[in-house]
Amino acid sequence: MRKEFEPEVAPVMTSGATKVLAAATDLFYREGIHAVGVDAIAAAAGVTKKTLYDRFGSKDALAVAYLRGRDERWRAYLDKGLEKLPAGTIERVLAVFDITDAWARENLSKGCGAINARAEFEGMGHPIAGEAIRQKKWMREFFADLCREAGVADAEAMADTLMLLHEGGLVTGGMGTFEKPFAVARAAAERLLQPRIKA
Repeated sequence: MRKEFEPEVAPVMTSGATKVLAAATDLFYREGIHAVGVDAIAAAAGVTKKTLYDRFGSKDALAVAYLRGRDERWRAYLDKGLEKLPAGTIERVLAVFDITDAWARENLSKGCGAINARAEFEGMGHPIAGEAIRQKKWMREFFADLCREAGVADAEAMADTLMLLHEGGLVTGGMGTFEKPFAVARAAAERLLQPRIKA
């Protein structure tokens, strides 16, 4: 497995760095990583390009920080949504689709940031593509953990299927192909999960 990308310069989150990351987060998501230059980011943040490079080292490192920031917020949102549900239950697995639906309505007006970023960069060797892939692999493993806790037979295979449903919901929602894709994905997941509970 590819080693996770680590920026050459570990960002020190000063006031300037915080402004840079906030500006980059907005611009990268709205316009795409390739389309946004460091001049535009520095101008939006109200800092010099030197501040951007001093704190993040490169545009690639800044883009990775942007993706990681979104991922951290997503994981916190997911944890909060699951915290009141009993562990080891199918309801907890299915709730991921409900939580993602709510997250998407609040945060994904232009689709999934990681999917969008991966589409812009070829090959796992690129740090931005590698970060997007890392996040998706984490999500797949999260499904596997929930399935094991719920006593689902062949949890690994089921995690693959749930991930396909989940990512299909993200892409379908981002494209506006049809309404309520996560409700459709959740219903399909429930039909698949019920017969797979270990006796």
